[in-house]
Amino acid sequence: MTTALRIALYQPDIAGNVGAVMRTCACLGIALDLIEPMGFQWDDKRVARAAMDYIDHVALTRHVDWDAFAKQAQGRLVLLTTRGATPLHEFAFRPDDVLLFGRESAGVPDSVHARADARVVIPMAAGLRSMNLSVSAGIVAAEALRQTGGWP
Repeated sequence: MTTALRIALYQPDIAGNVGAVMRTCACLGIALDLIEPMGFQWDDKRVARAAMDYIDHVALTRHVDWDAFAKQAQGRLVLLTTRGATPLHEFAFRPDDVLLFGRESAGVPDSVHARADARVVIPMAAGLRSMNLSVSAGIVAAEALRQTGGWP
């Protein structure tokens, strides 16, 4: 059963990360939005390799660009960013949140930051830049599901 909670990836760069997030979404019953353009061809074998046979079990929507995604987005847009204002453990998630993650190489532009309803950061050890996209998505999804009672 799929929860209303969604993960959205903004112009992801790395096929293997997308595949890993797809597998996480399938296992946790979370829908996934991919906001194009992506930094790889959709038929890249690394997507299938990382997603394995879980690829057929994820509710996946591809959006041609940010505007197409923003027009249909429902729920609160929660941007995960190193420039976040609220630490993950202090943020109160809702069951219909859209968890938005930026590009591995560049995050999201200021216009997307401005559109977000909330900006959340995963606390990390000092002096380190960021975590892997798929690891971050798993951490945040687990906390959101814990708070909202949405575990499968």
